[in-house]
Amino acid sequence: MGNHTGNHRAGAGPGVIRITRAGWFYILLTIFLGVSGINTGNNLIYLIVASFLSFMGVSGFFGKRNISNIDVRIKLPNEIYANTNVPVKITIMNKRKFLPAFLIRVHLSQNEVLFPFVDVKGEAISYLPLTFPERGHVTIGAMCLSSVFPFNFFVRYRTIPGVYDALVFPGAKKCTSLGLFESEKRYRGEQASGRTGYEADIISVRDYMEGDPLKYIHWKASAKTGRLKTKELSSLSHRPVVIDFDAIPIKDVEERISCVTYVLLKLFRQNIPVGLRISGSVHKPPRAGGEGTKALRIAMLTKLALYQKE
Repeated sequence: MGNHTGNHRAGAGPGVIRITRAGWFYILLTIFLGVSGINTGNNLIYLIVASFLSFMGVSGFFGKRNISNIDVRIKLPNEIYANTNVPVKITIMNKRKFLPAFLIRVHLSQNEVLFPFVDVKGEAISYLPLTFPERGHVTIGAMCLSSVFPFNFFVRYRTIPGVYDALVFPGAKKCTSLGLFESEKRYRGEQASGRTGYEADIISVRDYMEGDPLKYIHWKASAKTGRLKTKELSSLSHRPVVIDFDAIPIKDVEERISCVTYVLLKLFRQNIPVGLRISGSVHKPPRAGGEGTKALRIAMLTKLALYQKE
């Protein structure tokens, strides 16, 4: 999916309180002391019970305030692939004017991330790894906040309204049975282009620039001039490749989709113009290094992601 927070649909759930083991012990101890104070009439026990109840009241007040007036936003990566961990950006914003936020956990899709401290009118960012098992449109459930602040007696929860839709591209799988690269070599061809690169013939010698690979330093020219010189090479241009999805000899559809995804990504990384013929539609290869290459790659991956799911 694109560089945005996702398509948002309304949804909400009630807040929930869970008593921790320490909380149960504290409650039972308070009840025991209260019963003991009634039976014995001991004023000291009454004072102890009153202080225990005060701590419980403070815990309830600050615990509820700690998760109130908190906003959370998520941002998904530009591209999501099935069965691959993707870092989801979680931003938590404390809109309160006086009270910082402590020990806030954000729960999303059975995963969680902890924010130890968020200052007043501040925000904090963390990343939560998520994995989507299937390609196609998926729905990410509503987020939930929780906190044990201040005394770890209770865990308070608050649901953040919202359901997010995302498009998951197929997972890439290297397949030796695909046979595409073997046939590709027969009709692709390679020739030197006028563009600079690190693949073909030397077209010039220039001054060394930071980041140039050491293996391309022209040592003879450097020795003559007393300054580091770098060989500037021409890159290779390639004839376009068109992948015919239906002609690939792999019966299992999901395996075929994963293999084609792998090949597409590999060819794009190598700057080889590649197109896709699938379900009667054709995505023509772009010009090498031309504009629209990324848009075409996304369009082909989207077609594979939604194959037989539309």
